[in-house]
Amino acid sequence: MRLWLSFAVVLAVLVTAGPSRALEVPLAERIAQAAPGAVVRVEAGTHAGPLVLDKPVVLVGEAGAVIEGDGESSVITITASDVTVRGLTITGSGTSLSEEHAGVYVQRTASNALIEDNRIEGNLFGVFLKGSPAALVRDNVITGRSDLRMSERGNGVHLWNAPGSQVVDNRIRHGRDGVFTTTSKNNTFAGNTFEDLRFAIHYMYTNDSTIRDNVSIGNHAGYVIMFSHRIRARNNVSRGDRDHGLLLNYANEARVERNVVTGGSDKCVFIYNAHKNRFAENRFQGCGIGIHFTAGSERNTVTRNAFIGNRTQVKYVGTRNIVWTEDGVGNYWSDNAAFDLDGDGIGDRTYRPNGLVDQVLWRAPAAKLLMASPAIQVLKWAQSAFPAVLPGGVVDTHPLMRPPARTGGS
Repeated sequence: MRLWLSFAVVLAVLVTAGPSRALEVPLAERIAQAAPGAVVRVEAGTHAGPLVLDKPVVLVGEAGAVIEGDGESSVITITASDVTVRGLTITGSGTSLSEEHAGVYVQRTASNALIEDNRIEGNLFGVFLKGSPAALVRDNVITGRSDLRMSERGNGVHLWNAPGSQVVDNRIRHGRDGVFTTTSKNNTFAGNTFEDLRFAIHYMYTNDSTIRDNVSIGNHAGYVIMFSHRIRARNNVSRGDRDHGLLLNYANEARVERNVVTGGSDKCVFIYNAHKNRFAENRFQGCGIGIHFTAGSERNTVTRNAFIGNRTQVKYVGTRNIVWTEDGVGNYWSDNAAFDLDGDGIGDRTYRPNGLVDQVLWRAPAAKLLMASPAIQVLKWAQSAFPAVLPGGVVDTHPLMRPPARTGGS
């Protein structure tokens, strides 16, 4: 009698629990059994990875659904086109940079991947797009490995030859770079927020792409564009980035417009061997140097920008005169004590941000010891009394009397 009673109790528990609890099928097996185009729902709780998505499926997590990797590989690998990964917490990748371990790894055979609304945390790379075209990484929170040294970390989103891919509206922190792209084209990085990184966005050999409406806070550098051409950087913010807000190195024909760099960077903008770029309607404020450009950077247009409260507005060591005026409109300089007698909003005198003393100090930093000496005072007097002795450098022939109304931000 007692045996039958015990059997009845066990049967009642199984019926109450339902077939999905009593005979739970592992997630990897359910994915393998799913038909192409199926929606695979992931229940709350922790599910074992790694997972391979080798057919077009939609993997959707309920609140509290976690995919946890084995610590030795990527957590989710996508090999098929038209796959969606949504609403999951993804954690536990391996730590091999050479094997590119990631929370979500998208291979070149997987076009049109959609990775959205996930928490991708504690992985080496967050999302790795390896030759996968037209991917969309959107609305994710990506948190890397703060327990590793910067050189040992992966990037929040890493793109290699992923043309047409977009990284939009994500929050990324604690990796090496927020978004790193190399050997790609036609990419868009928009509306992202980056914190506690080396670089917010890092371009290498990527052309014809757009950076817009991003915010970089407290990183080593904001937007670093290297060996890349025809980049459009618009409406981005760099706030409190340590070294540079914007850096262009061998980057040509970029349009850098309506961006804001503020909060104490060493250099708001550093331009090195970069040509035919356009800087317009930007606000560069509170940096050690507003713009530092060198290494023969030529034919750059700088107009309608506001240089406000930088310790040195411009650093350029050279003998040529470089005019930063376009169509009779220059830039606003907060330290320009100018007059505007005709009331046209343009200063009546040409503005030169650097003089003889600047050139001497840049070439011979030890001369700072002589700042109060008669020799330095003679130099200052000579350049004011005899303009012909002024060195080459930046010349703004039509300086603005006030910052342009549309300078910086959207």
